[in-house]
Amino acid sequence: MPDSSATTVNGQITDAITQTNVKVLGEAPAMAVGSLYQTISNSVAMAAANAVYAQQQANVTYQAATTMAVSSLINGTAA
Repeated sequence: MPDSSATTVNGQITDAITQTNVKVLGEAPAMAVGSLYQTISNSVAMAAANAVYAQQQANVTYQAATTMAVSSLINGTAA
């Protein structure tokens, strides 16, 4: 006949596992929102960096066009 004490689980073990599961499930929404906020802030930062880069490149193009136009005026040639 099998020993019945070998198949019984200590109540402290089940309580510890239950408490751990409740803790994990309780923290999950906060962790998800924190991750979402980090992702959004990273996206906003990348958008700002891209806007700055695009503005810098546009300014280089504007300066080149101005230089060519002034050069044409000085040299008396039409662009």
